[in-house]
Amino acid sequence: MIPLTLFALALAAGPADPPSSTSAIEEIGLRQLTTIKRVYVDRLTGGETAAQMRDILISSMASSQLFILTENPERADATLRGAAEDLVFTDVHTSSDSINARANVGTGRASSAQRASTAGLTLGENESDHSTDRRHEAIAAVRLVNKDGDVIWSTTQESLGAKFRGASSDVAEKITGKLKEDFEKARKLK
Repeated sequence: MIPLTLFALALAAGPADPPSSTSAIEEIGLRQLTTIKRVYVDRLTGGETAAQMRDILISSMASSQLFILTENPERADATLRGAAEDLVFTDVHTSSDSINARANVGTGRASSAQRASTAGLTLGENESDHSTDRRHEAIAAVRLVNKDGDVIWSTTQESLGAKFRGASSDVAEKITGKLKEDFEKARKLK
């Protein structure tokens, strides 16, 4: 009887709502994104290259024209904070293959009638390979924080470099691209 009652209640409730593509918390953050007019890009934590990454990120965001960028944190509606690292390293690959074979046969006699026989066979092959590849990798994790200290947007991007730009520039473009994409989502929510 209980299963039948539950089934009747489920039918009376009607069809279930389709799952939302964005969560309620994400929607709140996206809606706040459209209210931002000015952004201050704070110093990024990380290695020595974090300051350089900040400058590249500011340039990329300025070209997007989504926000007015300010150097005065008090005038900003939101602050972009985070960490970045740009590493240059060398991958070293070494391999070695070798095949060798040896054989010797010999006989001898030390008397008036000397008799001696010898034979020999030697084969060998060695192959080695040594290569070094210079690699470049950049990563950044950033977030937009409103004046109340709430995180309203965040992303993490990484790159090994693009065809026509370095890894840092590619990461900055990816961050700006994600911000544009989410800004467009926010406009559609209104």
